Amino acid sequence: MKLDLEKIENELKNRCHYHYEWGQKQNDIWDARTNFIYETTDWEMLIEKIKNLITSENLDKKRAFNYAANRWFNFWSAMAVEQIFSEMPQIEKVPQSKDHKKDFYFCGIPFDHKTSVFPKHLKCTFEEAKNSKRTLIDWFYKNQSNQKRNHFHNRLFVVVFDKNGAHWKLKAEIGLLKNAIEAYVSNFKMEQLEQFNFTEETQTVSDVIFVNKNN
Repeated sequence: MKLDLEKIENELKNRCHYHYEWGQKQNDIWDARTNFIYETTDWEMLIEKIKNLITSENLDKKRAFNYAANRWFNFWSAMAVEQIFSEMPQIEKVPQSKDHKKDFYFCGIPFDHKTSVFPKHLKCTFEEAKNSKRTLIDWFYKNQSNQKRNHFHNRLFVVVFDKNGAHWKLKAEIGLLKNAIEAYVSNFKMEQLEQFNFTEETQTVSDVIFVNKNN
């Protein structure tokens, strides 16, 4: 379905009024409990579904809210970013929506995309990472989660950074993300891509789209 990007930005920003924490690792049981997030773009409707989940399964309120709200926030931000890419003439969307190794073709190359916050455990500053993106890419691949999108195939990382430290909130700034992605795609040169050999069978190409907010 085609998203109204302005509307989804407004909905996502509702999550930004609350502290961001998980409290537990993702797992199949909690994923199954909260799969309603895939059919819910409206924040108020999401809250109602979380309340119903808490009541029906007698769950801890804070744990259930954080788990469902975080999954919802990250999923719909990712869907908006994927739509931004797919609407550009240089991008060919992958028709199989359940292909976890690629979302689209860019200059004929298959890519998965991932929006990530700037990692606090990376031993360099944001400015240093911008000048040494290979180090940042290597860190992301080697420290990726063990969820279903874990792989060493081609990936474009959209990395968000806020000087005040609330990097995650920029995932809701769809207009800001759109401007950065469109500028990157329009000015892309093949030599920007970094090459890696993470496994003997796979040669990986990757790059970073940096998105930062200073106020």
